[in-house]
Amino acid sequence: MTAQSNQPKPSGHVAAAFVRFVLCGGGVGLASSGVLVLTHDLLPVAVANAVITVVSTLIATELHGRVTFRSERRGWGVHLQSGLTVAVSYAFTTGALLALYAVQSTPSVLTEQAVYLTASALAGIARFAVLRVMVFGGERKVRRERVLARTGVAMAA
Repeated sequence: MTAQSNQPKPSGHVAAAFVRFVLCGGGVGLASSGVLVLTHDLLPVAVANAVITVVSTLIATELHGRVTFRSERRGWGVHLQSGLTVAVSYAFTTGALLALYAVQSTPSVLTEQAVYLTASALAGIARFAVLRVMVFGGERKVRRERVLARTGVAMAA
């Protein structure tokens, strides 16, 4: 009788994970950018960015967990950890936009989007590193230990 394998699914090479991160996060980021344009005359930019950031973070965290890092971690704890990385991203993107407005009081939508997307990309690179190592990376060690413990029990029996 063969035991069912509880081996963790490999998340793949770092480059492949980064490509998945860019596709998932970039898609959500581009959608967020479009929503920012739509809310331009409705809300102050800091408020619009905050709302967009919260909603896009929930969506992106699910995508990153399932697609980017192929993780089995789920739940509000993961969202909270990811949300902390987004709080820094929010401060960074809002700061970039506010700096733009300080330099140019009425920038074009194209300029505003270029600043927003550039700041989002830089924040995204930092988020990838933190999510891979701290949010979704720790489970590999835990799962490996569980698999080794089960293997040791099976071998002892």
